[in-house]
This record gives sequence, structure tokens and C-alpha cells, in this order.
Amino acid sequence: MADGSDTTLTAEHTEQTPMGLVAGIKSFAAGHGGAKAVIEYVGKRGARIVLVGEDGAWGDQFADDTVVAREACAKAGVSVENAWERELMDQMRPSNDLWRSMARRTMAR
Repeated sequence: MADGSDTTLTAEHTEQTPMGLVAGIKSFAAGHGGAKAVIEYVGKRGARIVLVGEDGAWGDQFADDTVVAREACAKAGVSVENAWERELMDQMRPSNDLWRSMARRTMAR
């Protein structure tokens, strides 16, 4: 009988991090004086990387999964926060267009 070592399943990540994703994160960070990221799992779609710039601007990118998202942030030199901390949320400055779009959604209900 086999000792089981040849049938052990391992979770190895073999997919390459898309360079376009890394470039997008680097570009955002460079354009906003640096950035921090929060990675959110969004099911079959993968993972959403929410980037918050030092100037309060924010944007997002999508990755195939959370592992790819973390690797992309590491390669781009952007630190990943574990959760939405109050200080990070206070730093965000939504644009006037976003406020208007949120107001329309509320009024439409």
C-alpha cells in the first residue's frame, strides 16, 4: 500500500499575476501620492481591489481571486489593509458625481 504522500493534494498557485493589473495599481498610486488597498472577495467574479489614494481619491480594480489581488498589490508596492478601518474610510473623499448618483438612487426608490 502507498503511504499517501503521492496522493496528498496541495493548493499551489500557478497563475501569473497580470501585468496590466499591476500597472493599473502602480499608476493609481503614482497619481495620488501613494495608496492603500482593501481586497474584497466577490464570489465567482474574483476579488475587488479598492484603492484609496493619499489625497482621498479612490478607485478599484478586479482580479481573478484574492491571491492574485494580493500578489498584484505586493508587486505594485501598495500595502493591503486587513479590513475597512475608520482612518482609511475617513481618508476617502467621494467625488461630487458619486454623491449625485447616490442621491438619484435613493430618490428613485
